[in-house]
Amino acid sequence: MSALPRRAAAWLAGVWCGLVGAVGFVAAPLLFATLPRGDAGRVATRLFAVDAALGLGFGTVLLVLALQDAKRNTAARGSRFSVEMVLALAALFSVVAGHYAIEPMLAAAAHGEGPSFATLHGVASVFFVVKFVAVAVLAWRLGRAPAPGAEGDATTAAPTS
Repeated sequence: MSALPRRAAAWLAGVWCGLVGAVGFVAAPLLFATLPRGDAGRVATRLFAVDAALGLGFGTVLLVLALQDAKRNTAARGSRFSVEMVLALAALFSVVAGHYAIEPMLAAAAHGEGPSFATLHGVASVFFVVKFVAVAVLAWRLGRAPAPGAEGDATTAAPTS
């Protein structure tokens, strides 16, 4: 990735990682520690809905940046896939599966329908942690200096003949 898009992607991934960490590891536990269970559940549901919507936006932008980078580097590396692209896809999949697939099932389970609430909550929590780890690793990878000989380096210019 060229310098400016890489910096923007690193910044965006860092903000997303901080948001996920703040929501899942600070705000949600604090809600349940201070509010009655029903109120905490309603606020947490809204909080995780905002997190999921922002995650779709951040993840999509990061995936587009990774796709553009892969397109530029296809000739040099021979592959259109990168670790950054896989991490962005893993985070996006975790958002969709964890929130948009499991959340409606959680609401039904709260009324005694379908699988148990505890089981579904555990599955949603696993997707949340996977998202957090994928975004944290993505932010770390984008924030470090590119490897020597990476695209844009004069020592790796393509042959002209």
